[in-house]
Amino acid sequence: MIDIKSFLIKKLSKAMISSGISKNFVASINQSSKNQKFGDYQIACIIQIAKKMNISSIKLAKKVYCLLDLHGIGKKKLVNPGFINIYLYDKWIIKNILKCSKSRILIRKTDRPKKIIVDYSSPNVAKNMHIGHLRSTVIGDSIVRILNILGHKVIRVNHIGDWGTQFGMLIAFLKVFKKNKIQFLNLDELDSIYKKSKKLYESNERFAKLSRRCVVKLQQGNKYCRMIWKKLVSITLSKNQEIYNRMNILLNLDDVKGESAYQSMLKKVVSDLVSKGIAIKSKGAIVIHCSQMNKSEKKYSNSVIVIQKQDGGYLYSTTDIACLKYRCQTLKAERILYYTDSRQKSYMSQIISIAKMAGYIPKSVSVEHHSFGMMLGDDKKPFKSRSGKTIILSKLLDEAVNKARSVLDNRNFISDIEKKEISNSIGIGAIKYFDLSKNKKTDYVFNWDKILSFNGNTSCYLQYAYTRIVSILKKSDTNICMLPNSFILTKKIERNLAVHLLQFEEKIKEIENNGLSNVLCLYLYKLSNLFSIFYKDCSVIYEKTVEVKNSRLKLIFLTKRILKTGLNLLGIDEIRKM
Repeated sequence: MIDIKSFLIKKLSKAMISSGISKNFVASINQSSKNQKFGDYQIACIIQIAKKMNISSIKLAKKVYCLLDLHGIGKKKLVNPGFINIYLYDKWIIKNILKCSKSRILIRKTDRPKKIIVDYSSPNVAKNMHIGHLRSTVIGDSIVRILNILGHKVIRVNHIGDWGTQFGMLIAFLKVFKKNKIQFLNLDELDSIYKKSKKLYESNERFAKLSRRCVVKLQQGNKYCRMIWKKLVSITLSKNQEIYNRMNILLNLDDVKGESAYQSMLKKVVSDLVSKGIAIKSKGAIVIHCSQMNKSEKKYSNSVIVIQKQDGGYLYSTTDIACLKYRCQTLKAERILYYTDSRQKSYMSQIISIAKMAGYIPKSVSVEHHSFGMMLGDDKKPFKSRSGKTIILSKLLDEAVNKARSVLDNRNFISDIEKKEISNSIGIGAIKYFDLSKNKKTDYVFNWDKILSFNGNTSCYLQYAYTRIVSILKKSDTNICMLPNSFILTKKIERNLAVHLLQFEEKIKEIENNGLSNVLCLYLYKLSNLFSIFYKDCSVIYEKTVEVKNSRLKLIFLTKRILKTGLNLLGIDEIRKM
Protein backbone atom coordinates (compact mmCIF):
# COMPACT_ATOMS: atom_id res chain seq x y z
CA MET A 1 0.00 0.00 0.00
CA ILE A 2 1.14 3.55 -0.66
CA ASP A 3 1.66 6.21 2.01
CA ILE A 4 -0.02 9.01 0.05
CA LYS A 5 0.93 11.79 2.45
CA SER A 6 4.66 10.91 2.45
CA PHE A 7 4.53 10.50 -1.33
CA LEU A 8 3.05 14.00 -1.77
CA ILE A 9 5.39 15.55 0.83
CA LYS A 10 8.40 14.41 -1.23
CA LYS A 11 6.89 16.17 -4.24
CA LEU A 12 6.19 19.28 -2.16
CA SER A 13 9.70 19.36 -0.63
CA LYS A 14 11.24 19.31 -4.09
CA ALA A 15 8.98 22.18 -5.23
CA MET A 16 9.74 24.22 -2.08
CA ILE A 17 13.51 23.93 -2.52
CA SER A 18 13.19 24.86 -6.21
CA SER A 19 11.16 27.90 -5.08
CA GLY A 20 14.08 29.13 -2.98
CA ILE A 21 12.68 28.00 0.38
CA SER A 22 15.33 26.86 2.85
CA LYS A 23 15.61 23.14 3.66
CA ASN A 24 15.15 24.12 7.32
CA PHE A 25 11.45 24.65 6.66
CA VAL A 26 9.47 21.42 6.97
CA ALA A 27 7.02 20.49 4.24
CA SER A 28 3.66 19.29 5.53
CA ILE A 29 0.39 18.22 3.96
CA ASN A 30 -2.97 17.67 5.63
CA GLN A 31 -5.91 15.51 4.69
CA SER A 32 -8.74 17.84 3.75
CA SER A 33 -11.90 18.22 5.79
CA LYS A 34 -15.20 16.54 4.90
CA ASN A 35 -15.87 19.35 2.44
CA GLN A 36 -14.79 17.92 -0.90
CA LYS A 37 -14.34 21.37 -2.45
CA PHE A 38 -11.02 21.59 -0.57
CA GLY A 39 -9.76 18.46 -2.32
CA ASP A 40 -8.37 15.21 -0.93
CA TYR A 41 -5.27 16.90 0.52
CA GLN A 42 -4.38 20.47 1.34
CA ILE A 43 -1.04 22.29 1.59
CA ALA A 44 -1.26 25.03 4.22
CA CYS A 45 2.35 25.25 5.45
CA ILE A 46 3.33 27.86 2.82
CA ILE A 47 1.36 30.56 4.66
CA GLN A 48 3.39 30.15 7.87
CA ILE A 49 6.67 29.85 5.95
CA ALA A 50 5.91 33.09 4.09
CA LYS A 51 5.31 34.89 7.40
CA LYS A 52 8.70 33.75 8.70
CA MET A 53 10.35 34.80 5.43
CA ASN A 54 8.46 38.14 5.58
CA ILE A 55 7.09 37.81 2.05
CA SER A 56 3.64 37.54 0.46
CA SER A 57 2.08 34.13 1.15
CA ILE A 58 0.12 34.07 -2.12
CA LYS A 59 3.24 34.94 -4.16
CA LEU A 60 5.28 32.20 -2.46
CA ALA A 61 2.43 29.70 -2.81
CA LYS A 62 2.17 30.56 -6.51
CA LYS A 63 5.88 29.74 -6.99
CA VAL A 64 5.47 26.41 -5.21
CA TYR A 65 2.23 25.72 -7.10
CA CYS A 66 3.95 26.19 -10.48
CA LEU A 67 6.85 23.89 -9.52
CA LEU A 68 4.74 21.19 -7.82
CA ASP A 69 4.79 18.20 -10.17
CA LEU A 70 1.60 16.17 -9.79
CA HIS A 71 1.60 14.78 -13.33
CA GLY A 72 -0.64 11.72 -13.47
CA ILE A 73 -1.43 12.01 -9.73
CA GLY A 74 -3.94 14.77 -9.30
CA LYS A 75 -5.20 18.25 -10.05
CA LYS A 76 -3.98 21.22 -7.99
CA LYS A 77 -5.73 24.46 -7.17
CA LEU A 78 -4.28 27.66 -5.66
CA VAL A 79 -6.55 29.40 -3.14
CA ASN A 80 -6.08 32.65 -1.19
CA PRO A 81 -4.22 33.41 1.03
CA GLY A 82 -1.83 30.63 -0.04
CA PHE A 83 -3.47 27.22 0.16
CA ILE A 84 -2.85 24.56 -2.46
CA ASN A 85 -5.64 21.99 -2.71
CA ILE A 86 -4.95 18.60 -4.29
CA TYR A 87 -7.65 16.51 -6.01
CA LEU A 88 -6.47 12.97 -6.77
CA TYR A 89 -7.29 11.71 -10.27
CA ASP A 90 -9.68 8.77 -10.44
CA LYS A 91 -7.20 6.97 -12.71
CA TRP A 92 -4.49 7.26 -10.04
CA ILE A 93 -6.90 6.02 -7.35
CA ILE A 94 -7.93 3.05 -9.52
CA LYS A 95 -4.30 2.14 -10.27
CA ASN A 96 -3.43 2.04 -6.57
CA ILE A 97 -6.60 0.21 -5.53
CA LEU A 98 -5.70 -2.52 -8.04
CA LYS A 99 -2.16 -2.68 -6.63
CA CYS A 100 -3.50 -3.04 -3.08
CA SER A 101 -6.04 -5.64 -4.12
CA LYS A 102 -3.30 -7.84 -5.58
CA SER A 103 -0.79 -7.31 -2.76
CA ARG A 104 -0.70 -9.47 0.36
CA ILE A 105 0.95 -6.61 2.25
CA LEU A 106 -1.29 -3.81 3.47
CA ILE A 107 1.43 -1.97 5.42
CA ARG A 108 5.01 -1.78 4.21
CA LYS A 109 7.78 -2.22 6.75
CA THR A 110 9.89 0.78 7.69
CA ASP A 111 13.21 1.39 5.94
CA ARG A 112 14.76 2.23 9.32
CA PRO A 113 13.80 -0.40 11.90
CA LYS A 114 14.65 0.54 15.49
CA LYS A 115 15.01 -1.30 18.77
CA ILE A 116 12.07 0.09 20.75
CA ILE A 117 11.16 -0.65 24.37
CA VAL A 118 7.51 -0.22 25.33
CA ASP A 119 6.89 -0.11 29.09
CA TYR A 120 3.22 -0.72 29.88
CA SER A 121 0.65 -2.29 32.23
CA SER A 122 3.00 -2.58 35.28
CA PRO A 123 0.66 -3.82 38.05
CA ASN A 124 1.79 -4.36 41.64
CA VAL A 125 2.45 -7.74 43.22
CA ALA A 126 -0.03 -9.16 45.77
CA LYS A 127 -2.83 -6.91 44.49
CA ASN A 128 -5.58 -7.54 41.95
CA MET A 129 -5.37 -5.63 38.69
CA HIS A 130 -8.04 -2.92 38.74
CA ILE A 131 -9.52 -0.52 36.20
CA GLY A 132 -6.61 1.87 36.78
CA HIS A 133 -4.43 -0.63 34.89
CA LEU A 134 -6.72 -0.77 31.86
CA ARG A 135 -5.49 2.29 29.95
CA SER A 136 -1.77 1.54 30.19
CA THR A 137 -2.38 -2.10 29.26
CA VAL A 138 -4.58 -1.60 26.18
CA ILE A 139 -2.91 1.55 24.82
CA GLY A 140 0.61 0.15 25.25
CA ASP A 141 -0.40 -3.15 23.66
CA SER A 142 -1.92 -1.50 20.58
CA ILE A 143 1.24 0.57 20.07
CA VAL A 144 3.36 -2.60 20.35
CA ARG A 145 1.26 -4.25 17.63
CA ILE A 146 1.60 -1.22 15.34
CA LEU A 147 5.38 -0.99 15.83
CA ASN A 148 5.66 -4.74 15.21
CA ILE A 149 3.77 -4.62 11.90
CA LEU A 150 6.06 -1.78 10.76
CA GLY A 151 9.09 -4.02 11.28
CA HIS A 152 10.64 -2.52 14.41
CA LYS A 153 12.36 -4.76 16.97
CA VAL A 154 9.99 -4.24 19.88
CA ILE A 155 10.81 -5.24 23.45
CA ARG A 156 7.70 -5.44 25.61
CA VAL A 157 8.33 -4.69 29.29
CA ASN A 158 5.95 -5.28 32.17
CA HIS A 159 7.72 -3.32 34.93
CA ILE A 160 5.89 -4.80 37.93
CA GLY A 161 6.12 -3.50 41.50
CA ASP A 162 7.78 -6.54 43.08
CA TRP A 163 10.11 -4.89 45.62
CA GLY A 164 9.92 -2.51 48.55
CA THR A 165 8.51 -1.98 52.04
CA GLN A 166 5.17 -3.63 51.25
CA PHE A 167 6.91 -7.01 51.01
CA GLY A 168 8.24 -6.65 54.53
CA MET A 169 4.65 -6.05 55.64
CA LEU A 170 3.33 -9.04 53.71
CA ILE A 171 6.09 -11.41 54.83
CA ALA A 172 5.67 -10.33 58.46
CA PHE A 173 1.88 -10.80 58.31
CA LEU A 174 2.15 -14.24 56.71
CA LYS A 175 4.84 -15.26 59.19
CA VAL A 176 2.64 -14.33 62.16
CA PHE A 177 -0.88 -15.21 60.96
CA LYS A 178 -0.65 -17.57 57.95
CA LYS A 179 2.56 -19.51 58.51
CA ASN A 180 1.28 -22.87 57.24
CA LYS A 181 -1.17 -21.59 54.62
CA ILE A 182 1.11 -19.71 52.19
CA GLN A 183 1.05 -22.39 49.50
CA PHE A 184 -2.78 -22.38 49.38
CA LEU A 185 -3.28 -18.62 48.98
CA ASN A 186 -4.85 -17.02 45.92
CA LEU A 187 -4.59 -13.41 44.73
CA ASP A 188 -7.92 -12.33 46.26
CA GLU A 189 -6.65 -13.48 49.68
CA LEU A 190 -3.29 -11.77 49.10
CA ASP A 191 -5.07 -8.55 48.20
CA SER A 192 -6.98 -8.74 51.48
CA ILE A 193 -3.79 -9.56 53.43
CA TYR A 194 -2.04 -6.58 51.82
CA LYS A 195 -4.75 -4.21 53.10
CA LYS A 196 -4.71 -5.76 56.59
CA SER A 197 -0.91 -5.69 56.82
CA LYS A 198 -0.82 -2.04 55.75
CA LYS A 199 -3.31 -1.07 58.49
CA LEU A 200 -1.33 -3.03 61.06
CA TYR A 201 1.94 -1.46 59.89
CA GLU A 202 0.50 2.02 60.41
CA SER A 203 -1.08 1.28 63.81
CA ASN A 204 1.24 -1.23 65.51
CA GLU A 205 4.90 -0.24 66.04
CA ARG A 206 5.88 -3.78 66.99
CA PHE A 207 4.54 -5.11 63.68
CA ALA A 208 6.18 -2.19 61.82
CA LYS A 209 9.58 -3.12 63.28
CA LEU A 210 9.07 -6.77 62.30
CA SER A 211 8.13 -5.64 58.77
CA ARG A 212 11.28 -3.53 58.44
CA ARG A 213 13.42 -6.45 59.64
CA CYS A 214 11.76 -8.67 57.04
CA VAL A 215 12.60 -6.13 54.31
CA VAL A 216 16.26 -6.14 55.35
CA LYS A 217 16.30 -9.95 55.43
CA LEU A 218 14.70 -10.08 51.99
CA GLN A 219 17.31 -7.68 50.59
CA GLN A 220 20.08 -9.74 52.22
CA GLY A 221 18.81 -12.93 50.57
CA ASN A 222 17.28 -14.71 53.58
CA LYS A 223 15.99 -18.06 52.27
CA TYR A 224 12.65 -18.00 54.08
CA CYS A 225 11.86 -14.41 53.08
CA ARG A 226 12.93 -15.08 49.50
CA MET A 227 10.73 -18.18 49.39
CA ILE A 228 7.65 -16.22 50.49
CA TRP A 229 8.49 -13.34 48.13
CA LYS A 230 8.81 -15.70 45.15
CA LYS A 231 5.48 -17.29 46.05
CA LEU A 232 3.77 -13.88 46.21
CA VAL A 233 5.20 -12.93 42.82
CA SER A 234 4.23 -16.29 41.29
CA ILE A 235 0.60 -16.09 42.51
CA THR A 236 0.26 -12.55 41.14
CA LEU A 237 1.85 -13.22 37.76
CA SER A 238 -0.27 -16.32 37.23
CA LYS A 239 -3.52 -14.42 37.84
CA ASN A 240 -2.42 -11.41 35.78
CA GLN A 241 -1.53 -13.67 32.86
CA GLU A 242 -5.07 -15.08 32.90
CA ILE A 243 -6.36 -11.53 32.48
CA TYR A 244 -3.86 -10.71 29.70
CA ASN A 245 -4.84 -13.88 27.82
CA ARG A 246 -8.51 -13.12 28.23
CA MET A 247 -8.05 -9.57 26.95
CA ASN A 248 -5.85 -10.66 24.03
CA ILE A 249 -2.88 -8.71 25.40
CA LEU A 250 0.53 -9.72 24.03
CA LEU A 251 2.32 -9.56 27.40
CA ASN A 252 3.57 -12.86 28.80
CA LEU A 253 5.81 -14.03 31.66
CA ASP A 254 8.96 -13.47 29.57
CA ASP A 255 8.11 -9.76 29.37
CA VAL A 256 8.10 -9.30 33.15
CA LYS A 257 11.05 -7.34 34.49
CA GLY A 258 10.17 -5.94 37.87
CA GLU A 259 11.87 -3.50 40.21
CA SER A 260 13.81 -6.38 41.82
CA ALA A 261 15.76 -6.90 38.58
CA TYR A 262 17.68 -3.64 39.08
CA GLN A 263 18.58 -3.98 42.78
CA SER A 264 22.20 -4.97 42.11
CA MET A 265 22.71 -1.70 40.17
CA LEU A 266 21.40 0.73 42.79
CA LYS A 267 24.49 1.15 44.96
CA LYS A 268 26.68 2.00 41.96
CA VAL A 269 24.07 4.33 40.46
CA VAL A 270 23.79 6.33 43.70
CA SER A 271 27.59 6.50 44.01
CA ASP A 272 27.88 7.62 40.39
CA LEU A 273 25.26 10.37 40.79
CA VAL A 274 27.07 11.66 43.89
CA SER A 275 30.48 11.61 42.19
CA LYS A 276 29.06 13.59 39.25
CA GLY A 277 27.66 16.23 41.58
CA ILE A 278 24.07 15.45 40.60
CA ALA A 279 23.13 14.03 44.01
CA ILE A 280 24.17 15.30 47.45
CA LYS A 281 23.91 14.16 51.06
CA SER A 282 21.19 15.87 53.06
CA LYS A 283 20.21 14.99 56.65
CA GLY A 284 21.58 11.48 56.28
CA ALA A 285 19.79 10.81 52.99
CA ILE A 286 21.03 11.25 49.41
CA VAL A 287 18.90 13.59 47.32
CA ILE A 288 18.76 15.40 44.00
CA HIS A 289 17.58 19.01 43.85
CA CYS A 290 15.63 19.21 40.62
CA SER A 291 16.18 22.97 40.27
CA GLN A 292 19.67 22.29 38.93
CA MET A 293 18.34 20.10 36.11
CA ASN A 294 16.42 22.69 34.16
CA LYS A 295 16.34 26.19 35.60
CA SER A 296 13.90 27.35 32.93
CA GLU A 297 11.21 25.03 34.34
CA LYS A 298 9.94 26.67 37.53
CA LYS A 299 7.91 23.59 38.44
CA TYR A 300 11.16 21.87 39.39
CA SER A 301 12.50 24.77 41.49
CA ASN A 302 11.52 23.32 44.89
CA SER A 303 11.34 19.63 43.96
CA VAL A 304 13.65 17.15 45.63
CA ILE A 305 14.07 13.52 44.57
CA VAL A 306 15.31 11.17 47.32
CA ILE A 307 17.37 8.29 45.91
CA GLN A 308 18.63 6.80 49.19
CA LYS A 309 16.93 7.01 52.59
CA GLN A 310 18.67 7.62 55.91
CA ASP A 311 18.55 3.89 56.71
CA GLY A 312 20.33 3.10 53.42
CA GLY A 313 17.20 1.90 51.63
CA TYR A 314 16.50 2.78 48.00
CA LEU A 315 13.32 4.14 46.46
CA TYR A 316 11.29 3.82 43.25
CA SER A 317 13.19 6.80 41.86
CA THR A 318 16.54 5.01 42.26
CA THR A 319 15.16 1.94 40.52
CA ASP A 320 13.70 3.97 37.65
CA ILE A 321 17.01 5.76 37.03
CA ALA A 322 18.89 2.43 37.07
CA CYS A 323 16.25 0.97 34.77
CA LEU A 324 16.81 3.74 32.20
CA LYS A 325 20.56 3.17 32.37
CA TYR A 326 20.07 -0.56 31.79
CA ARG A 327 17.72 -0.05 28.86
CA CYS A 328 20.04 2.40 27.12
CA GLN A 329 23.45 0.91 27.90
CA THR A 330 22.74 -2.83 28.12
CA LEU A 331 19.70 -3.35 25.89
CA LYS A 332 20.88 -0.59 23.50
CA ALA A 333 17.37 0.77 23.01
CA GLU A 334 16.97 3.48 20.36
CA ARG A 335 13.54 4.56 21.56
CA ILE A 336 11.81 4.02 24.91
CA LEU A 337 8.07 4.56 25.41
CA TYR A 338 6.46 4.72 28.85
CA TYR A 339 2.68 4.44 29.21
CA THR A 340 1.55 5.65 32.65
CA ASP A 341 -1.18 7.99 33.88
CA SER A 342 -0.82 11.76 33.87
CA ARG A 343 -0.25 11.92 37.64
CA GLN A 344 3.27 10.65 36.99
CA LYS A 345 4.03 13.25 34.32
CA SER A 346 6.18 15.52 36.51
CA TYR A 347 7.94 12.60 38.19
CA MET A 348 8.80 10.88 34.89
CA SER A 349 10.08 14.15 33.44
CA GLN A 350 12.41 14.53 36.44
CA ILE A 351 13.68 10.93 36.24
CA ILE A 352 14.41 11.26 32.51
CA SER A 353 16.21 14.58 33.11
CA ILE A 354 18.37 13.02 35.85
CA ALA A 355 19.30 10.07 33.63
CA LYS A 356 20.25 12.48 30.82
CA MET A 357 22.39 14.61 33.15
CA ALA A 358 24.18 11.46 34.31
CA GLY A 359 24.95 10.51 30.70
CA TYR A 360 22.89 7.33 30.85
CA ILE A 361 20.72 8.32 27.88
CA PRO A 362 22.64 9.00 24.64
CA LYS A 363 21.45 11.97 22.56
CA SER A 364 20.45 9.57 19.80
CA VAL A 365 17.93 7.81 22.07
CA SER A 366 14.37 9.10 22.32
CA VAL A 367 12.74 8.58 25.73
CA GLU A 368 9.04 9.43 25.66
CA HIS A 369 6.50 9.49 28.46
CA HIS A 370 3.05 8.98 26.96
CA SER A 371 0.80 9.98 29.83
CA PHE A 372 -2.94 9.48 29.79
CA GLY A 373 -6.02 10.74 31.61
CA MET A 374 -8.27 8.84 33.99
CA MET A 375 -11.46 6.84 33.62
CA LEU A 376 -14.26 8.74 35.38
CA GLY A 377 -17.76 7.91 36.59
CA ASP A 378 -20.90 9.94 35.87
CA ASP A 379 -19.96 12.20 38.79
CA LYS A 380 -16.71 13.09 36.94
CA LYS A 381 -14.69 11.47 39.73
CA PRO A 382 -12.46 8.35 39.38
CA PHE A 383 -14.73 5.47 38.34
CA LYS A 384 -15.62 3.21 41.29
CA SER A 385 -18.25 0.65 42.28
CA ARG A 386 -21.51 1.72 43.95
CA SER A 387 -19.96 0.90 47.32
CA GLY A 388 -17.13 3.31 46.55
CA LYS A 389 -14.47 0.62 46.08
CA THR A 390 -11.98 0.41 43.22
CA ILE A 391 -13.33 -1.90 40.51
CA ILE A 392 -11.37 -5.11 39.92
CA LEU A 393 -10.51 -5.46 36.22
CA SER A 394 -11.61 -9.11 35.94
CA LYS A 395 -15.06 -8.19 37.33
CA LEU A 396 -15.40 -5.34 34.84
CA LEU A 397 -14.66 -7.82 32.03
CA ASP A 398 -17.22 -10.27 33.43
CA GLU A 399 -19.88 -7.58 33.42
CA ALA A 400 -19.03 -6.55 29.85
CA VAL A 401 -19.30 -10.14 28.61
CA ASN A 402 -22.61 -10.68 30.44
CA LYS A 403 -24.07 -7.51 28.95
CA ALA A 404 -22.91 -8.57 25.47
CA ARG A 405 -24.48 -12.01 25.99
CA SER A 406 -27.84 -10.42 26.83
CA VAL A 407 -27.73 -8.63 23.46
CA LEU A 408 -27.29 -11.99 21.68
CA ASP A 409 -29.88 -13.98 23.65
CA ASN A 410 -32.72 -13.44 21.16
CA ARG A 411 -30.63 -14.29 18.09
CA ASN A 412 -31.70 -17.86 17.42
CA PHE A 413 -29.50 -18.25 14.33
CA ILE A 414 -26.44 -18.25 16.64
CA SER A 415 -25.72 -21.44 18.64
CA ASP A 416 -25.06 -21.32 22.40
CA ILE A 417 -21.41 -22.23 21.86
CA GLU A 418 -21.06 -19.42 19.32
CA LYS A 419 -22.86 -17.00 21.65
CA LYS A 420 -20.32 -17.66 24.39
CA GLU A 421 -17.39 -16.98 22.05
CA ILE A 422 -19.01 -13.97 20.35
CA SER A 423 -20.12 -12.36 23.63
CA ASN A 424 -16.51 -12.54 24.84
CA SER A 425 -15.29 -10.87 21.64
CA ILE A 426 -17.98 -8.19 21.79
CA GLY A 427 -17.78 -7.45 25.53
CA ILE A 428 -14.02 -7.35 25.95
CA GLY A 429 -13.56 -5.66 22.57
CA ALA A 430 -16.07 -2.99 23.61
CA ILE A 431 -14.22 -2.20 26.85
CA LYS A 432 -10.86 -2.01 25.06
CA TYR A 433 -12.13 0.05 22.14
CA PHE A 434 -14.01 2.55 24.30
CA ASP A 435 -10.72 3.27 26.05
CA LEU A 436 -8.56 3.25 22.92
CA SER A 437 -10.93 5.52 20.99
CA LYS A 438 -10.50 8.34 23.51
CA ASN A 439 -7.64 10.81 23.21
CA LYS A 440 -5.22 9.44 25.80
CA LYS A 441 -4.29 12.95 26.92
CA THR A 442 -7.72 13.54 28.46
CA ASP A 443 -10.00 11.96 31.07
CA TYR A 444 -13.17 10.22 29.88
CA VAL A 445 -16.50 9.20 31.41
CA PHE A 446 -17.28 5.47 31.52
CA ASN A 447 -20.76 4.72 30.14
CA TRP A 448 -22.12 1.21 29.52
CA ASP A 449 -24.79 2.37 27.05
CA LYS A 450 -22.20 4.06 24.84
CA ILE A 451 -19.67 1.23 25.22
CA LEU A 452 -22.04 -1.45 23.89
CA SER A 453 -23.87 0.73 21.37
CA PHE A 454 -24.13 -0.44 17.76
CA ASN A 455 -24.11 3.18 16.61
CA GLY A 456 -21.25 5.66 16.66
CA ASN A 457 -17.54 5.19 17.30
CA THR A 458 -17.69 1.81 19.07
CA SER A 459 -16.18 -1.62 18.48
CA CYS A 460 -19.71 -3.06 18.10
CA TYR A 461 -20.30 -0.75 15.13
CA LEU A 462 -17.02 -1.83 13.52
CA GLN A 463 -17.60 -5.53 14.21
CA TYR A 464 -21.11 -5.29 12.77
CA ALA A 465 -19.76 -3.65 9.60
CA TYR A 466 -17.33 -6.56 9.29
CA THR A 467 -20.13 -9.16 9.58
CA ARG A 468 -22.08 -7.36 6.84
CA ILE A 469 -19.10 -7.55 4.48
CA VAL A 470 -18.59 -11.24 5.28
CA SER A 471 -22.26 -11.87 4.51
CA ILE A 472 -22.11 -10.06 1.13
CA LEU A 473 -18.95 -11.89 0.07
CA LYS A 474 -20.44 -15.23 1.11
CA LYS A 475 -23.62 -14.58 -0.89
CA SER A 476 -21.60 -13.53 -3.94
CA ASP A 477 -19.85 -16.92 -3.96
CA THR A 478 -16.96 -15.28 -5.83
CA ASN A 479 -13.23 -15.92 -5.65
CA ILE A 480 -12.05 -12.30 -5.53
CA CYS A 481 -8.49 -13.27 -6.48
CA MET A 482 -9.75 -14.70 -9.78
CA LEU A 483 -11.55 -11.53 -10.90
CA PRO A 484 -10.20 -9.64 -13.97
CA ASN A 485 -7.54 -7.00 -13.34
CA SER A 486 -9.86 -4.04 -13.89
CA PHE A 487 -11.65 -1.55 -11.69
CA ILE A 488 -14.09 1.33 -12.20
CA LEU A 489 -15.63 4.02 -10.01
CA THR A 490 -19.22 4.91 -10.85
CA LYS A 491 -20.44 6.71 -7.72
CA LYS A 492 -19.07 9.36 -5.38
CA ILE A 493 -19.29 7.04 -2.35
CA GLU A 494 -17.16 4.45 -4.17
CA ARG A 495 -14.47 7.08 -4.72
CA ASN A 496 -14.66 8.29 -1.11
CA LEU A 497 -14.33 4.74 0.19
CA ALA A 498 -11.43 3.98 -2.18
CA VAL A 499 -9.47 7.10 -1.14
CA HIS A 500 -10.00 6.30 2.55
CA LEU A 501 -8.75 2.74 2.03
CA LEU A 502 -5.59 4.10 0.41
CA GLN A 503 -4.95 6.28 3.49
CA PHE A 504 -4.55 3.31 5.85
CA GLU A 505 -0.75 3.15 5.77
CA GLU A 506 -0.29 6.88 6.34
CA LYS A 507 -2.49 6.64 9.45
CA ILE A 508 -0.38 3.79 10.81
CA LYS A 509 2.80 5.83 10.17
CA GLU A 510 1.20 8.77 11.99
CA ILE A 511 0.59 6.58 15.07
CA GLU A 512 4.16 5.28 14.87
CA ASN A 513 5.32 8.85 15.51
CA ASN A 514 2.72 10.18 17.95
CA GLY A 515 1.67 7.05 19.86
CA LEU A 516 -2.04 7.97 19.67
CA SER A 517 -4.12 4.82 19.18
CA ASN A 518 -7.35 6.85 18.95
CA VAL A 519 -6.16 7.94 15.47
CA LEU A 520 -6.60 4.34 14.29
CA CYS A 521 -10.01 4.07 15.98
CA LEU A 522 -11.21 7.21 14.22
CA TYR A 523 -9.89 5.90 10.88
CA LEU A 524 -11.70 2.56 11.32
CA TYR A 525 -14.90 4.28 12.43
CA LYS A 526 -14.87 6.48 9.32
CA LEU A 527 -14.13 3.40 7.19
CA SER A 528 -17.11 1.56 8.69
CA ASN A 529 -19.28 4.64 8.23
CA LEU A 530 -18.28 4.97 4.56
CA PHE A 531 -18.99 1.27 4.04
CA SER A 532 -22.42 1.72 5.66
CA ILE A 533 -23.26 4.51 3.17
CA PHE A 534 -21.88 2.36 0.33
CA TYR A 535 -24.01 -0.57 1.54
CA LYS A 536 -27.18 1.54 1.26
CA ASP A 537 -26.32 3.25 -2.05
CA CYS A 538 -24.55 0.55 -4.08
CA SER A 539 -25.95 -2.81 -5.06
CA VAL A 540 -23.35 -5.58 -5.14
CA ILE A 541 -25.00 -9.01 -5.38
CA TYR A 542 -27.77 -7.83 -7.73
CA GLU A 543 -25.70 -5.39 -9.80
CA LYS A 544 -26.28 -6.27 -13.48
CA THR A 545 -23.17 -4.67 -14.98
CA VAL A 546 -20.40 -7.25 -14.47
CA GLU A 547 -17.50 -4.79 -14.34
CA VAL A 548 -19.30 -2.62 -11.76
CA LYS A 549 -20.18 -5.69 -9.66
CA ASN A 550 -16.60 -6.99 -9.74
CA SER A 551 -15.21 -3.56 -8.83
CA ARG A 552 -17.53 -3.31 -5.86
CA LEU A 553 -16.61 -6.80 -4.71
CA LYS A 554 -12.93 -5.81 -4.82
CA LEU A 555 -13.69 -2.62 -2.91
CA ILE A 556 -15.52 -4.35 -0.05
CA PHE A 557 -12.99 -7.20 0.04
CA LEU A 558 -10.22 -4.63 0.58
CA THR A 559 -12.44 -2.92 3.18
CA LYS A 560 -12.76 -6.28 4.97
CA ARG A 561 -8.99 -6.84 4.96
CA ILE A 562 -8.21 -3.37 6.31
CA LEU A 563 -10.97 -3.50 8.92
CA LYS A 564 -9.70 -6.88 10.15
CA THR A 565 -6.08 -5.68 10.23
CA GLY A 566 -7.08 -2.49 12.04
CA LEU A 567 -9.09 -4.34 14.68
CA ASN A 568 -6.22 -6.78 15.19
CA LEU A 569 -3.81 -3.88 15.69
CA LEU A 570 -6.10 -2.74 18.50
CA GLY A 571 -6.13 -6.26 19.94
CA ILE A 572 -9.83 -6.71 19.14
CA ASP A 573 -11.44 -9.75 17.48
CA GLU A 574 -13.29 -9.46 14.20
CA ILE A 575 -16.66 -11.24 14.21
CA ARG A 576 -18.17 -13.18 11.31
CA LYS A 577 -21.66 -13.51 12.78
CA MET A 578 -23.59 -11.15 15.06
